[in-house]
Parts: sequence; C-alpha cells; structure tokens
Amino acid sequence: MSIFNATRLLGKTVLVTGASSGIGAATAVLFAKAGSNVILVARRAEILKQVADQCLAAHKESGLSQGGKFAAIQLDVSDKAQVAGFLEKVPSDLRDIDILVNNAGYVLGVEHVGNINEADIEGMFATNVLGLISVTQLLPSEFKKKQAGHVINLGSIAGREAYAGGSIYTATKHAVRAFTGSLLRELVNTPIRVTEIDPGMVETEFSLVRFRGDTAAAKKVYDGIQPLTGHDIAEEIVWAASRPPHINIAEVLVYPVNQASAGINYRNTSK
Repeated sequence: MSIFNATRLLGKTVLVTGASSGIGAATAVLFAKAGSNVILVARRAEILKQVADQCLAAHKESGLSQGGKFAAIQLDVSDKAQVAGFLEKVPSDLRDIDILVNNAGYVLGVEHVGNINEADIEGMFATNVLGLISVTQLLPSEFKKKQAGHVINLGSIAGREAYAGGSIYTATKHAVRAFTGSLLRELVNTPIRVTEIDPGMVETEFSLVRFRGDTAAAKKVYDGIQPLTGHDIAEEIVWAASRPPHINIAEVLVYPVNQASAGINYRNTSK
C-alpha cells in the first residue's frame, strides 16, 4: 500500500493553466495518473495537444477505471475576453471543475529598474497577476454552490523575497501571495480549500524564457547545484490536492537541498 494516498482524486476534474510545459505539464500528467479528468490550457495549442496525449497514456498505464477524460484548450489567460468565454469551450462533461491549478506565468529579462521594457512589465503583470485573478474568478460561485473545491496557486520564493534583477517578477509573485491570502480568508467559512505552492530553484523552460532563449545563460543559473524539476513540484501539488477534505495545505515552500533562500545557496564547483 502506498503511503501517498491519491484515491481522493479519482474522478475529480482538474483545470491546469500553463499546461504546455514544465510544472504545468508535469502536474497534468500526474493528475491523469491519479485517475483524474484534466482540462489543459495554455497559449501553445500544438504542444498542449502533445501533453494531453501524455495524460491519456499515463491514465492507461495506471489501469484505473475512473477519470481518463482530457481536453486541451488554447487559452491566453492575459486576454480577458478569452477568459470570459473560456467555460463555454469546455466539454459539457468536464464543466463541473473540482480543482483549479493556476500555473500560467513567466519571467522575462533580468534588467534593473530604469532599463526595463514597458511591454515586459505589462506582459508579466497581465499573465502572472491579472490572468490568474481572472481565471480564479470563474469558479468560487460554483464551488460555493456545491460546497467543495480547491484553488492551488503557483507562487514562488520570489513572492517571499525580492532580489536584484527581478523587480517586476517578484512584484507579480508578491501580488499572487497577497491575492491567495485574501482568498483563503474570504473562504474560511466554507469547505473550499486554497493552497499556495512556492518553489525555489526549478529548472524548466521557465529559465530559458527569462534569458530570452540564451541556453548558456539559463544553464549557468544551476551550475554546481541540483535544482528541482517540474515533476518535483507537480508531486507537491497533487499531494496537497489529495489530502482529506478537512485538511488544507495553505502553503508549501520547496527548495532544492542546497538552497536556503532566494539568494543563499551552496554550489559544488569542484566537479
């Protein structure tokens, strides 16, 4: 018998934003393996379909009879009109959503204040903050009607600590942390759960985007340290979602073993 009991996720319907790569893709596949139905959304429709196929394969491999329904829907969470009409695009048998995983987000550039492109500022806030809020607002009313539901927001160590070269990204993640905290308090008189997952150093496509496609610069961030993977964080998300209904994992802060804060880590450069 597995210590990690995921049977409470059987037949649940999960909406995962930013599901085309990294943490989002790994989370979608792991929920599929746990016997959940998954709605995968992201901007890149072709890649999203590939992840949906991975979900189908993972579910078949699990041998579970429950779950196994998957929908890949193109959605730019920063586009308010797209978000407003999103639920109409969801297949009718998947509209009763149980769990929302707000994963969509990105960081672009390491420029210091005074040299930051206005479009980069607007883009990060539009996706990381306004997009997350817009998607979340689709669900509380329905969650309250059925007296069940779970909102899981992907924060970051950047939402707990500011650092040079990350003023805009850290500002967006501090906003996510504030929004999540308020949502938790607003729903305290309901059975609806609210969780924030805050990863430290994770090596995914995320870092490549930060450095505008510069692979060498992205790799250098992790020199001498073993970072977390998208799957590592997906396990924390699925674990939090699988707890008994009376338990709410409000916050999870996850570091690789040689990281102690946003700016404190140990790197073995002798190899």
